Amino acid sequence: MPRKESPLPEGDGPVVRFAAELRELRRAAGGPSYRDLAGRAHYSVATLSSAAAGRRLPSLEVTRGYVSACGGDVERWETLWHTTAAAVALAEGPADETAPPPDQDDSPYPGLASFGSRHSRFFFGRERVVEQLRRRLTDQRFIALFGASGAGKSSVLHAGLSPYLRAEDRTVLTLTPGVRPLEELAVRLAGHGAGTPGRLLEDLWADPGNLHLLLRQIAAETPGRDEVILVVDQFEEVFTLCSRREERDRFIDALLLAARAENSVCRIVLGVRADFYAHCIAHVDLARALDAAMVTLGPMDSEELHRAICRPAEAVGSRVEGRLLAYLIAQAQDSAGMLPLLSHALRETWRHRRGTLLTMEACRSAGSIEHALTRTAERFHQALSARQKEAARHLFLRLVAVGEGFEYSKRRIGRGELSSDPDTTAVVDRAAAERLITVDGEHLDLTHEALIRWWPRLRGWLAEDRELLRTRRQLTEAAATWAHLERDPGALLRGTRLEAVRPLARAEDAGLTAREREFLAASLAAESADRAAAARRRRRRRLLIAASAVLLVISLATSVLAVHADREVTAQRDEAVAHNASTAATALSHRSPGLATQIALAAHRLRPSRHSRDALLSTLMSTWTAHRAEMYAMDVSPNGSLLATASRDRTVRLWDLRTPRHPHRTAVLTGHKDAVYAVAMHPRRPVLASAGADGALNLWDIADPHRPHRLATLETHTRTVRALAFSPSGDTLVSAGSDGDVVLWNTRSAGRPVRGVSLRGHHDEVRSLAFSADGRLLASAGGGDERVILWDTTSPAHPVERADWRAHSVTALSVAFNPRTGVLATSGGGDRPVKLWRVAGVHRPVLLAALDGPTDVVGSVGFSPDGRLLTAGSDDRTARFWRVSPPGRVRREAVLTGFTTAVLGLRFTPDGEQVVTGVFDGTAHVLPADFDQLLTHACTYAGQPLTREEWRHYLGKVPYRRPC
Repeated sequence: MPRKESPLPEGDGPVVRFAAELRELRRAAGGPSYRDLAGRAHYSVATLSSAAAGRRLPSLEVTRGYVSACGGDVERWETLWHTTAAAVALAEGPADETAPPPDQDDSPYPGLASFGSRHSRFFFGRERVVEQLRRRLTDQRFIALFGASGAGKSSVLHAGLSPYLRAEDRTVLTLTPGVRPLEELAVRLAGHGAGTPGRLLEDLWADPGNLHLLLRQIAAETPGRDEVILVVDQFEEVFTLCSRREERDRFIDALLLAARAENSVCRIVLGVRADFYAHCIAHVDLARALDAAMVTLGPMDSEELHRAICRPAEAVGSRVEGRLLAYLIAQAQDSAGMLPLLSHALRETWRHRRGTLLTMEACRSAGSIEHALTRTAERFHQALSARQKEAARHLFLRLVAVGEGFEYSKRRIGRGELSSDPDTTAVVDRAAAERLITVDGEHLDLTHEALIRWWPRLRGWLAEDRELLRTRRQLTEAAATWAHLERDPGALLRGTRLEAVRPLARAEDAGLTAREREFLAASLAAESADRAAAARRRRRRRLLIAASAVLLVISLATSVLAVHADREVTAQRDEAVAHNASTAATALSHRSPGLATQIALAAHRLRPSRHSRDALLSTLMSTWTAHRAEMYAMDVSPNGSLLATASRDRTVRLWDLRTPRHPHRTAVLTGHKDAVYAVAMHPRRPVLASAGADGALNLWDIADPHRPHRLATLETHTRTVRALAFSPSGDTLVSAGSDGDVVLWNTRSAGRPVRGVSLRGHHDEVRSLAFSADGRLLASAGGGDERVILWDTTSPAHPVERADWRAHSVTALSVAFNPRTGVLATSGGGDRPVKLWRVAGVHRPVLLAALDGPTDVVGSVGFSPDGRLLTAGSDDRTARFWRVSPPGRVRREAVLTGFTTAVLGLRFTPDGEQVVTGVFDGTAHVLPADFDQLLTHACTYAGQPLTREEWRHYLGKVPYRRPC
């Protein structure tokens, strides 16, 4: 139960009223504890509890987090916050009557963005570098400014150097290369009257030397200006974004030829991230040009930081409090990557200022540097794909050093410690762009240790993987030593050191680099070789002892043992190779399904086992993206031709399943205003019911799946509807959700449903509903109270409670009746997440079986139409099948893997021939339900046969045999 809050302060001021409404919002959300809210909002418990204390108005960001965590309307609360803030300011009066009113759009600090030309009057602290560039540009026609990510290169070029050059009446062209650098250059030249962009692009492609002529034309047509300054910012984009090497080389050649021409009229300035120096010198001519052209941009010293912080405020008649100045300098000194975060904190402090003084209190109200960093980190993480999020987790864990106790610190790493896959590269670039990490040459570092202290997500990763981090760090260092010693076998891990890191070899996602995986594999292979050699030595000793007694017998025994040993080694090798290949096939199933099926098929035929069989079945699933957001529910029509899916994107989508290998969408239903959590198909008519977070219940006519239309919209008076179920006759529809009530609706007329009785028995949210095959019993599962209630609905107008029991020790999430035997299946959390109960003909349910296997909560259970298969979708990213025999005998049938997120549920088509699996990441999967028949004809679904090269890559030295 959440802790009772302290009473609000007396009075009826705007802050007290605002706090009271926050408390009411939390109460309407079910009264979650502040610890739960902190996990959702990524703010501390103290920050969220003080927001509703009524002593002072919380910041807008904290308010957004509080409201979002409680499921409130964020836009409405933003309007309320601004109204309350205005009332507070009016009640308190201005702090300084002579001070100008705050201007939210005229801050002298640009925040996380760089200083542009419009900010030049606020740009201070880099005067020395700007003057150095100006002098070098006077003497040289080609210079390059190198600096770490976040050091302020763009600000120096745009707000420091360019305004100075324009003040001298020089023509300045600025650009960033982008994906098509020659095209960007042509557009900029066309803007100065050199011609049309298309014609200019043709000229530059034809001869890079034409840039010199075009710049001469611009200079000649500009009276009083005999030179053109070309500023290329973010020059590293020619290596990161431009994928065409020919265009990249022509762009670089054009710049160099224009600067080197004997009658050149241009001077060129490049802004380059320091870690791309190696890319620059890979171009021979550019490397020569950089020999005498480099200007480096390092961290600001305390005097420069003083000017950068104070002078912009002074430029608009404001000043910075001494305490705030000391705090900001201490945070930003000796750290080049902190400048954007410093500017962001100052911008937020400016927005919270009173009068003309920027104070420490205003900075704290704005979140200080630490909270600004946290918000930036969350924004960065949310923008990543699922695989990039996993790559980001491994990247940031590598950038943290684990102490002996519970302390953590920054850890500088080299690029060689990271994987070179596209996801990791993209994450590094995005994290550097968001100033979360600093990239300096071949090394990476966290921008500030405040990220460790104030980013809850990173703290959570560290708490989960602390011991794994220590073990992986040992492996990283050992692998680096091995590589340094040119892969000396003596540097491989053995004994207790190898035992310590062995779990990393079994972990599906340990975040190891290619070098670390290769080193670990080499160590394990060496251990296996040592063990095999020791076994051989033992066998030889026994044979030699026997040979001293009977020479004839030993000769025969030697032959037998040799054959046996060879078969044993071969069998062990085949088993290990098959296991590894099956695992690799599952991981490949999303990227290359045909190749994955061929690998899994080869592994299963090499060494049949449960693991290889499950892997092969997992690769045979047909997969498609049903929604781009999280998917919450699905159901199959009575004739098996139509699938309905529901999602956080507020839509219900219909899919034609008549060709299961190639489902296609027929319609998108857009009647809901919020996430859709439940759908149910009418058992006898083409009617679909849907409901969700908006509390509305919609009934749809889907007789024509390509042109469905709404029959009725009902207000359930339930804030969030989580479950729907039609009775077998279709005359009754049941809905339930966040308030714990189970509501019966008369749906004999689908266009005019009538609300019936409400069943009140659950104390928390109801997550699942299910009717028995004869429609006499209704089961409901309460997600928060761990209970399942059985209702007798023989008379829908007067239902009677039959049984009420605690089905699971943690949570009860799903119920389903066996259509043949009437046995009830329940699922949830705890040691035995799936259970079977006898409920027919007994006073109290009798437990028949408690199944284990899933390692996380099971959110959905179901039966095949013939009642012989039991299914379970789990948060451990697996879909499990059990063979069920009365009374309550259960055996494992299959485990499907390879899903990227939790499995929300499985549904059989009414003929039992296909099973559809829904996953929270928005994907859906179809698989024939006759697994034995499917395995027999697996080659029908496989792609091109494995080549010999692919076979060697995944199955090593096992003799090549085409699976199909």
